[in-house]
Amino acid sequence: MHPLDNPAWAALCTSQKHIARSNGLAQRYESDYAIFATAVNHSYEPLAALGALIAKTGPAIVLEKDPLPPVPNTIVQKHRMGVQMLAEAPLAADPDFAFHDLTDADAPEMLALATLTEPGPFFARTHRLGRFIGIRREGKLIAMAGERMRTHGFTEVSGVCTHPDFRGLGLAGRLMREVAARIVESGEVPFLHAYADNAGAIGLYERLGYRWRADIHVTMLAPAA
Repeated sequence: MHPLDNPAWAALCTSQKHIARSNGLAQRYESDYAIFATAVNHSYEPLAALGALIAKTGPAIVLEKDPLPPVPNTIVQKHRMGVQMLAEAPLAADPDFAFHDLTDADAPEMLALATLTEPGPFFARTHRLGRFIGIRREGKLIAMAGERMRTHGFTEVSGVCTHPDFRGLGLAGRLMREVAARIVESGEVPFLHAYADNAGAIGLYERLGYRWRADIHVTMLAPAA
């Protein structure tokens, strides 16, 4: 089994285990970091453990290559197909590109930008999942990109967003090139996720050197009660 077939499990067992909530056979991120949950496999006991964890901690997204069987004590709120892409030879970063390394001091602006643009689930401490960079205009954060799930050998590019007033300038692509270059420099392979019907985003990612690895099931679960 490839670690990215169940990326949240791989991350929460390795590089990000310090922010995992676990009951043994199932685990999830602390809620102010990410909304992803996962079970070790799809046999009955792990799925029951996943259902119990969601019942205790609230809704979660399961992101896996294989379709998710019914999970006890939960309901499916939403299901969509996604794609997972790898960049084993990403487009090189632009050495003349000016950006800012983002820190905890930038967290309120990062959350506000993500809330406005909806690049994917983003919470108060999502920025601590990895390194984030951004672009400012007249002191205002207008675009950013960073890292999310991390496991041995792979780091996810995520949180990519641009303020509506500054779209069409190629900022997202340039930020992604820098993030990917840093991941490669660390000896890891960049990967990312997109909804399968988001042709525009997938086209951009392909131009940046990403290639399809797997179809991914994106399932939002909530407590049955």
